[in-house]
Amino acid sequence: MLCNIIDAWDNPYKWAKLNAVIENTSHDNGIEASDHSEAPDCGGIVFECRYNISLNEAIIWAESQKFPVTLFLYDEGIGVG
Repeated sequence: MLCNIIDAWDNPYKWAKLNAVIENTSHDNGIEASDHSEAPDCGGIVFECRYNISLNEAIIWAESQKFPVTLFLYDEGIGVG
């Protein structure tokens, strides 16, 4: 379940190839004035990344998760280790 998108790319018009990261949305609970998500009791995404995927693929991937996730978007070749 996609709950939040963090846009960290330099060129938002480059949608065909980008890097994407998802992490459990409960990781965002410490951010002041954020909405809060309960951490899953078991399972759930801690951190996962995909390289050189389209924006559409990134959104579908994030939305297909069983637990609430935040999707981070980065320029191709940047943002994920």
